[in-house]
Amino acid sequence: MVEIGGRPILWHIMKRYASYGLNEFVLCLGYRGNMIKEYFLNYEAMNNDCTVRLGTRNQITYHGEHAESGFTVTLADTGADSMTGGRLKRVEKYVDGDEFLLTYGDGLSNVDIGRLLDFHRSHGRLATVTAVRPNSRFGLMDLAPDGGVSQFLEKPVLEGWANAGFFVLNRKVFNYLSGDSCILERDPMEQLTKEGQLVAYRHEGFFFAMDTYREYKYLNELWDSGEAPWSRGNE
Repeated sequence: MVEIGGRPILWHIMKRYASYGLNEFVLCLGYRGNMIKEYFLNYEAMNNDCTVRLGTRNQITYHGEHAESGFTVTLADTGADSMTGGRLKRVEKYVDGDEFLLTYGDGLSNVDIGRLLDFHRSHGRLATVTAVRPNSRFGLMDLAPDGGVSQFLEKPVLEGWANAGFFVLNRKVFNYLSGDSCILERDPMEQLTKEGQLVAYRHEGFFFAMDTYREYKYLNELWDSGEAPWSRGNE
């Protein structure tokens, strides 16, 4: 619920999906999930003009229509202490169809969701994860034996790939999940890998997770500048 440009980061993630026509959401709530429930339960009143009729025949009339009209948001309590796999298992009953998309609540990206879906459908396996090249959080140096600096790189792009979330999963993945202590990124993903059922979609574009105040400031600066890479102009 930390805000970027006056809107929770969760809202920004949902808007990215909605810009590709995906507007049915299941939110896996845990610690302080009541804050997210309150945000969506009050969404109409806080984002529209409204007329309130008081008394025993109370009624609320909303005027106008906000840009999120048509969103379907299921707010599911998945336990305060559940791990990622446990949370996902708890919402199985709310997931329709043979495939669904999954992501975390703290990362913004300009990943092309349409191409990601096409890629997943093209390989025919159970799971696709979006992979990005991570940046070092620190500047790196090459040092000579005498301590002299032979090369200085300010926060370079590291070798290898990192999990950015933005999964596409076949519902058979639910069979790889167990109880609340199940961590999606461990046994389930490791087993899918062993079986050749996990494929990575390489994303060379923008991805940024908000874990610190510095990252919060950076994302807000991008938004305020009008150059937020994750926005498709549908706000």
